[in-house]
Amino acid sequence: MLAPQRTGIIGGSGLYHMDHIEPIETLDIQTPWGKPSAPLMLARFYDQEVVFLPRHGKQHTIPPHQINYRANIYAMKLAGVSRIISVSAVGSLKEEIAPGDFVLVDQFVDRTSNREKTFFDSGVVAHVSMADPICPALHSKLAQACQQADITTHLKGTYLAMQGPQFSTRAESLLYRSWGMDVIGMTNMPEAKLAREAEMCYATVAMSTDYDCWHEEEADVSVSSVMEVMHTNVTNAQKMLAHFFQTPSSPHLCGCQSALQHGVFADLKQCDDHTLRPIHALIQRFL
Repeated sequence: MLAPQRTGIIGGSGLYHMDHIEPIETLDIQTPWGKPSAPLMLARFYDQEVVFLPRHGKQHTIPPHQINYRANIYAMKLAGVSRIISVSAVGSLKEEIAPGDFVLVDQFVDRTSNREKTFFDSGVVAHVSMADPICPALHSKLAQACQQADITTHLKGTYLAMQGPQFSTRAESLLYRSWGMDVIGMTNMPEAKLAREAEMCYATVAMSTDYDCWHEEEADVSVSSVMEVMHTNVTNAQKMLAHFFQTPSSPHLCGCQSALQHGVFADLKQCDDHTLRPIHALIQRFL
């Protein structure tokens, strides 16, 4: 049986822990898809239960292309998480998105490769809609929190997910700009796709650290340039999350938590245990 509904926070580069929270328990969860990036931390934050996971591991030892995204999302599901806030460092592809700005992403373009992108690849076929990959209710509440924290925030934007771990070539960066992309990162795909399959609300807070390498008047992106902006971004992310969890939640009106309702192409009651075991937490309400 799953635990009560909770909010999950997946921290990206720089956000490896959260301030001012009261730890309750470390959840060392094993999943059918392997181990998540780190043990999950169940904690109380302004009278709400949260589950925190650093996607690169506690010491940032896991590169983007080696993150076990399926294990991370499935572990969140087993921990009773119903909505995920993804906090991610990104490069800006637009002049108006300056380093230090936040972007509440509303769309993605997935350019990653060789990553496991679905839970449904072993006997049960499912197709979920990704037309609108961000939960509108979660997005709206995050926008309010960013405003309360006085953070320069862009309320929409398309996140191009690149493979990494290398940064873009200049030609690639200019190409993505010509496509109309707003920010570029390495981790939110297939994370968002898997969250939708798991019927979890998902929203991204993209923290701009640099101008990638397209900007002629700015230094090309490097680890040192990213780290200079990262400290301020993480401080602002902590402030934003504090406002988010101090604000009472309103009734949740979205379709995220019924994404599989008409998407499963199988008579699950006719499937054997071996087929259902890896996805049991996702489909148990249909059995």
